[in-house]
Amino acid sequence: QVQLVESGGGLVRPGGSLGLSCAASGSIFSIYDKGWYRQAPGKQRELVALITRGGRINYANSVKGRFTISRDNAKNMVYLQMDSLKPEDTAVYYCNAATVNYSYWGQGTQVTVSS
Repeated sequence: QVQLVESGGGLVRPGGSLGLSCAASGSIFSIYDKGWYRQAPGKQRELVALITRGGRINYANSVKGRFTISRDNAKNMVYLQMDSLKPEDTAVYYCNAATVNYSYWGQGTQVTVSS
């Protein structure tokens, strides 16, 4: 069992930056693949960035070059640094930890990009 709590969302102007954090508690965090997902109103939840337990990283094409995912297994943390934000990045952002058999979600944090 893993509990995830996101923080760091808020309102930012286009072109600005925001950093999200996800704190994990419970099971051994290092064995999980960790990802950030987002869901905008009226749209399906989509993968933003993924870091596997082996350290491989993937990004959605829409955020490549602007977002950076990182982790600190010793602190049970995963991060998402978001730069050059655009209005279309507005969504609720969710942290996820998953193995083949299990998938855990945080409660989400709102990110709004608007002038």
